[in-house]
Amino acid sequence: MIDSVRGKLACRMRLFSIPDEGALETMLLLPARAGQNACPMTTADPIAKFDHSRATEYETQSRIALAGYDACHELSSCLLSASLGSGPKHVLVAGAGGTGQEFLVMGKLEPRWTFVAADPSVPMLEQAMERVKGAGLSNRVERFDGAVESLPMTRMFDAATLIGVLHHVPSDEGKNSLLRDLSARLHPGAPLVVACNRCIYESQPLFLEAWARRWRMAGASEEEVAAKLAKIRLGAVPPASEAEVEAKLAAAGFDRPLRFFSSLFWSAWIAFKSVDPSTSGSSR
Repeated sequence: MIDSVRGKLACRMRLFSIPDEGALETMLLLPARAGQNACPMTTADPIAKFDHSRATEYETQSRIALAGYDACHELSSCLLSASLGSGPKHVLVAGAGGTGQEFLVMGKLEPRWTFVAADPSVPMLEQAMERVKGAGLSNRVERFDGAVESLPMTRMFDAATLIGVLHHVPSDEGKNSLLRDLSARLHPGAPLVVACNRCIYESQPLFLEAWARRWRMAGASEEEVAAKLAKIRLGAVPPASEAEVEAKLAAAGFDRPLRFFSSLFWSAWIAFKSVDPSTSGSSR
């Protein structure tokens, strides 16, 4: 087993042109023990990694890690607008911390929309709210420190976004619960935009190679690339496939999932809460 794992690691080293085996193990796999499979790096508390240092570097790194970051946000906003129209709407932004890009783009496109920014990471949410303030949108964005499940069930929304969040939820049931919590707070027929990484990283070595080279294009050394990819993957457990994301949406009570964006490991969908109460996804 160990020889097999070492062989795979050696292959990865050649792929990434990384001279040090330890650096690669840090980037991709925890060391395998005899009789056990190598495991992706995870952390028991995915919120803990989004501390002040991560919040500070998040905006720059997001645009490197995701080619087309701005286009994804712009298309998300345009699709929501096309679905809802330009009247007054109330939108829930789940996992709102970080760049605050959802508010900047949607707020500009639809000046009559208002928002709730929900995130359990205080440093990340503070950074987003600073961006909101700088854009003059503070009177349209309500801050909520906490997860979606903590929002009162009396708070109902016309639309919601979940961008860059689902692959940071460690457990399968946690992902399902989050989608159900969103469904329970949306009006029937309301659109939801979900965007996340959506395959096992090691299953696409060419994507990993391209990912690493994108960081090198931004001026990172080989050692920095290894460290950055390790940090990105810390606690990340993406859904295994696009089909799995769509199945989770259906199980949570969403219809008509339509993928509208893809970039390496990342995909984005718009789906709509079912108008049939029997498939609302609100039951636990």
